[in-house]
Amino acid sequence: MRTKASGLKKGEFIKHLDAIWQVQRADFYSPGKGSALMKARIKNLITSKNIDYAFKSNEDVDVLEVSCLEMEYLYKDTESLYFMDQRSYNQYTLPLSVVGDVANYMKEGNSYYVYVYDEKPLTMRPPSSVKLKIIETEDAIKGDTVSGAKKIAKVETGVTVMVPLFVKVGDLVTVNPETGEYGERVKE
Repeated sequence: MRTKASGLKKGEFIKHLDAIWQVQRADFYSPGKGSALMKARIKNLITSKNIDYAFKSNEDVDVLEVSCLEMEYLYKDTESLYFMDQRSYNQYTLPLSVVGDVANYMKEGNSYYVYVYDEKPLTMRPPSSVKLKIIETEDAIKGDTVSGAKKIAKVETGVTVMVPLFVKVGDLVTVNPETGEYGERVKE
C-alpha cells in the first residue's frame, strides 16, 4: 500500500531500497523554508542495521500489510529461534540477530507475537515484561539496608539480572526483556 511519507508511524513496516525495514522513530520536521521532511530511524530486518533517513513529506512510501500472529516459542539453537502457529501448526524461524537480546529472557512454551509478511516471519514484538524464577543469588546480610541496594541474581533462562536485596532463590520476578531491568516480585 503506497502512502505519503508524512503519514509514517513508529512500528510500521516499509519496503525501501529493495529491503524490508521497520520504522523505529518518525518525526515530522518543517524547516520553515523548503519542503517539510519526515525524519525516520528505520531498522533493516535482514541485517538489523539502523539508519536515519529523511523522506520528503510528499514522497510515496510502500507500507507493507504485515500480520501479527500469536505463536508458541519452541526452542532456539546457536543461530535461530523457532516458533509454531497454534492454529495452523506451521513452524517459523527467526534469526537471533533479528530478535536480539530479548531472546535471553524467553521461555520455551510461552506465547509471543511474531510479525509475518507473505508467509515469512519478519521479527517479533517483545513483551513489555516476562515472569522469571530466580535460581541463584546470594542471601541478604542482616543490617544491609542501604536504600536501593541491588545484587546479582541468575534467572531460569540463564541470564543475570540486578535485583533488590530482599529477593531470594525461588522468587518469581518480572523483567523488562528489552532493557534487562528488574520490575517487581510477583506471585504465581
